[in-house]
Amino acid sequence: MLFISPRPLGSLLATGLLLSLAACSQAQSPKAPATAATRTGEQPAVLKGIQKHGFEVLGEFDAPGGLRGFAGVVGGQQPAAAYVTPDGKHVLVGSLFNENGEEVGAAALEKLAAKPMSDRMWNKLDASAWVRDGRADAPRVVYTFSDANCPYCHTFWEAARPWVDSGKVQLRHIMVGVIREDSPAKAAAILTAPNPSAALLENEHGFDKGGIKPASKLSPEIANKLNANQELMLEMGFQGTPGILFKDDKGMVDRLSGLPQGKDMERVMGAR
Repeated sequence: MLFISPRPLGSLLATGLLLSLAACSQAQSPKAPATAATRTGEQPAVLKGIQKHGFEVLGEFDAPGGLRGFAGVVGGQQPAAAYVTPDGKHVLVGSLFNENGEEVGAAALEKLAAKPMSDRMWNKLDASAWVRDGRADAPRVVYTFSDANCPYCHTFWEAARPWVDSGKVQLRHIMVGVIREDSPAKAAAILTAPNPSAALLENEHGFDKGGIKPASKLSPEIANKLNANQELMLEMGFQGTPGILFKDDKGMVDRLSGLPQGKDMERVMGAR
């Protein structure tokens, strides 16, 4: 699942300490008295320190041992839990486990951080400059960052035909121009065509012969769209094409970098 398991915020600020703290919590430490900040829902001032490191607080949840638990996102992408000590002066970021080895903040992270972030990502993809490949009413949507000159994108397009042609999957190609000098002009030719979907197919069917003819010029509008698509590709964690995003069985955004191999194809596209 994409972006669910915690990742380092500078090594996620001492997971080992959190494990020690979890062991202490098993002793049923009495809860600290509620402070004014706790009662009013104010965020402890100590959270400002980790916000400087890219931790965005999205919500608070119940935590054991007198701690206050906060669900957030690191670097705009990685859900993570932060635990503020009862005195409000220290904060630990990472995984906190109970005596059964269960991560106490997992459910809260999915509800307060992972799901909203997943929805936010999907909305950004939907708002990008993409070209539809497949039926508009297909039950499954898969986004892929595509360059008209990318051989791996073309191979993925070919491999996806059984799902797309059967109406099970709609591919949405988010066009970028990063592979060759004429990639932006080819992307422009597709995006500005009277029927962009047909232009995309023209490029793929003629790929081995050079693909679609590049546009003679890039309008400022198309250049801005391509720049925005490339920035989105980087934001989503991809350095090249294809970069593929889809939803898993729980409706959470998942991703795959590069050409799917083996069983990855069904993970992306669903059952054949």
